[in-house]
Amino acid sequence: MHLKALTLRGFKSFASATTLRFEPGITCVVGPNGSGKSNVVDALSWVMGEQGAKSLRGGKMEDVIFAGTTGRPPLGRAEVSLTIDNSDGALPIEYAEVTITRTMFRNGGSEYQINGDTCRLLDIQELLSDSGIGREMHVIVGQGQLDSVLHADPMGRRAFIEEAAGVLKHRKRKEKALRKLDAMQANLARVQDLTDELRRQLKPLGRQAAVARRAAVIQADLRDARLRLLADDLVRLREALRAEIADEAALKERKETAEQELKKALHREALLEDEVRRLTPRLQRAQQTWYELSQLAERVRGTVSLADARVKSATSAPPEERRGRDPEDLEREAARIREQEAELEAALEAAQRALDDTVAHRAELERELAVEERRLKDLARAIADRREGLARLSGQVNAARSRAASAQAEIDRLATARDEAQERAVRAQEEYEALRAEVDGLDAGDADLAERYEAAKRQLAEAESALTAAREAATAAERRRAATQARHEALALGLRRKDGTGILLGARDRLTGILGPAAELLTIRPGYEIPLAAAFGAAADAIAVTTPAAAAEAIKLLRKQDGGRAALLLADAPDTEPPPSHAGNAAPGHDGAASRRGAGNGAPGHDAPAL
Repeated sequence: MHLKALTLRGFKSFASATTLRFEPGITCVVGPNGSGKSNVVDALSWVMGEQGAKSLRGGKMEDVIFAGTTGRPPLGRAEVSLTIDNSDGALPIEYAEVTITRTMFRNGGSEYQINGDTCRLLDIQELLSDSGIGREMHVIVGQGQLDSVLHADPMGRRAFIEEAAGVLKHRKRKEKALRKLDAMQANLARVQDLTDELRRQLKPLGRQAAVARRAAVIQADLRDARLRLLADDLVRLREALRAEIADEAALKERKETAEQELKKALHREALLEDEVRRLTPRLQRAQQTWYELSQLAERVRGTVSLADARVKSATSAPPEERRGRDPEDLEREAARIREQEAELEAALEAAQRALDDTVAHRAELERELAVEERRLKDLARAIADRREGLARLSGQVNAARSRAASAQAEIDRLATARDEAQERAVRAQEEYEALRAEVDGLDAGDADLAERYEAAKRQLAEAESALTAAREAATAAERRRAATQARHEALALGLRRKDGTGILLGARDRLTGILGPAAELLTIRPGYEIPLAAAFGAAADAIAVTTPAAAAEAIKLLRKQDGGRAALLLADAPDTEPPPSHAGNAAPGHDGAASRRGAGNGAPGHDAPAL
């Protein structure tokens, strides 16, 4: 597992998106002062969950967002993505490549993502804690932190070593388990309090059950009374409904009769209108004739007046002035005019009589039409009143039907409620009897309960003691497991390297001065195994040789066969003798032997340079 890439967008001095790709091996970021080298380390700490603004060399967390320059405005958010190669499965996630992203907005909001999926900060910490990296792991040594590590007291060094060994994850899990145990203890205390309270409330509950039983009986009587009242209302409403239905049938019959009479009246009105339309031309002609005759009579009267005037003038004039037309002609003309006048008067009288007959007939028809219109209006008003009454009665019938349906639904609901109340009353009686029996048993066995309570308290104390012992045993087992795992990893690391110890032991017949493994040559007093093993360290697996020449021959053999590394100890040799001069000239690419000199029988001496 190694860091593959780091992408920064708007983080401190990285205004534009910048991607740094890391290849396996040693990667260096080189640049002058103020170029942003430390910002790369701050970005690594920040994306892995760093929450302290001072650790990021800022006053507040918003300072990690690009603040802008004279030629570029400030940004609204900062985002850092860290890509980790997980092809070896070191991270407990089913991805060969894991990308952890952290985004922070200028308003204080923050988001975390794992491979594009939104997650919590706790998820990232849990994911990284299993691999030994993270915000609180000592994988990032910043400025001034190395000095604090070197000058730390023994307890501080122990904390650094435990965190570097991956103990932080287990410590957090232990704290979480302890919090759960404390919560469980609080829940147990609460349960005990509830048990005591319930024991104290049993007798009042019995009295309340009796009151509830009496209340149930009263409620049942009340429901029965309501049901009887609703039944009486239902009977009365049904009778009213039947009466309304009968009235509705009578009104329907009256409505049909009125509609038939209305149809007849409308038919008669149509006939009268036809008669009026038929007589209207005759009336118009008679009026026209009367107008003409009136004009003719006026003319005749004018002519007669003129003739009388002429006659008077003719009879009163002197003889010499009466000369002119013949009097006989005038007489004949007057007779003719009188005949015309008589004829005109006769025609006028006939026309006047016809006009009077027509006007009288028209007046009679108009009177009949007015009577029919009044009768039709009365019939329409009566029909409207009947329709309104019928609609009102229909609404009353529908309301009565709705009330009847509601009453029936209420009766059904009350019947269901009555059955349920009876069932609840039976269950309440059974529960009351059970509670009463339990209360009687509790009253009779208070002493037994007290003894059982004391025994339970003693068992709880014993269980707590056992739990404490189990916690200590688990802690010790965890320590042993961590030590064993560390040793296993160290051995696995040693196995992955080339070990020249086996080659040297196999060549003891060809090389002189090879005594064998140094651990087999030591005699250890019981009780000093662990201190001596700590003092020896890797030298415990070294091979003891008698002379520096023998060590030089062994190194030549390892270089020749590319045998890897081997630790050598000089036994029974003076401490001032330097190693051979050619021992330090190992060819590049080969693992030389680490040579150690002992001042006594297998005692470790000064470390020689690794070859």
